[in-house]
Amino acid sequence: MAVAMRMSRGGSKKRPYYRIVIADVRAPRDGKFIERIGSYNPLLAKDDEKRVVLDTERAKHWLEMGAKPSDRVARFLDAAGLLKREARNNPNKGKPGEKATERLEEKAEKAAAAEEAAKEAAAAPAEEAPAAEEAPAEEAKAEDAPAEEKSEG
Repeated sequence: MAVAMRMSRGGSKKRPYYRIVIADVRAPRDGKFIERIGSYNPLLAKDDEKRVVLDTERAKHWLEMGAKPSDRVARFLDAAGLLKREARNNPNKGKPGEKATERLEEKAEKAAAAEEAAKEAAAAPAEEAPAAEEAPAEEAKAEDAPAEEKSEG
């Protein structure tokens, strides 16, 4: 029979309380267990000695019997000095997901397009400004010409 050293949730809604138990791996999380070896109250302060209560003798016994601890229970056993737990590193944890990266790419494309439009708008008036200055002068000449024609006729 394969046994696991894991937590069983108790307490009420939004007020969790966990029992550290030895259970058959096939048993449900909060179901039947073989032995209770401790408790964990996450609502207590981290430096409170009653936050994690563990019967180290029984835990050592069950480890020798081949019980596999869950990740969280392995942390507690490591803190108690019963088990050496290797620190894990997940470099992908902080990376955004697929949807977030798509949104960032779309945002970057929109920003680049807006930047290009702003550059074109900034460059176009500089080029058009001399032409715009010439155009009113030509219009003024065109307006003067009919006036001269009218005075002649």
